[in-house]
Amino acid sequence: MLALRPVSVLRLPTRCAVCRQWAQSRVCAPCVERFAASRPRCRTCAIAVPAGTTRCGDCLREAPPFTAAVAAVDYAYPWADVVASFKFAQGIDRVGALADLLAAAILRDDDAANVDLVVPVPLAGQRLAERGYNQAWELARRVARRLRRPARADLLQRWVDTPHVADLPRTRRPAAVRGAFGVAPADATPLRGRRVALVDDVMTTGATATEATRALLAAGAAEVLLWVLARTPRPADA
Repeated sequence: MLALRPVSVLRLPTRCAVCRQWAQSRVCAPCVERFAASRPRCRTCAIAVPAGTTRCGDCLREAPPFTAAVAAVDYAYPWADVVASFKFAQGIDRVGALADLLAAAILRDDDAANVDLVVPVPLAGQRLAERGYNQAWELARRVARRLRRPARADLLQRWVDTPHVADLPRTRRPAAVRGAFGVAPADATPLRGRRVALVDDVMTTGATATEATRALLAAGAAEVLLWVLARTPRPADA
């Protein structure tokens, strides 16, 4: 009698979320090669920089509280549409391929994967209920599994339901998220003295990452690194 493989392990064809061609992954290998190639980035904030540059001018003038950042792609064509679908249109089927992109970018950095704990940027309760999932946690837990690192979604909390920062001018974003994040004293022990990776889907001005990092450091984390799927280019570079 022929033994059938469980459906869960079958490699069924799908359509690439970028080029819409049939593929074995939601982002096909040719699109990864064409649109997700490694490029020089600021080691601190992951903004694209000229070859040979390690720190952007903004980070040299005023370093953020996080130690370093890794980004897989720019938040531009074609990734802006893919990420927006994943985030806002129930495109959870894309998360595995996107997590692979982020994990690959982290592994290209000699130090980025050297963390003790992985945590996502949290969503406010109402937004989580509306969306049904936290896209940052969906990325974080899959990337952590690929890199064999522990992940926790219950430590860093969003205490203030802030406006969607993408709808605000850049200059207003830091004030909009100030004090939005925290760690309850009873939850701080796993963070104390640890090197923590903070995961988000997109970083634009860094206002959310900065506030979340400050909350983790205040709870006792030794340092915080950012792992972000997509980094928004500066307006002049877009």
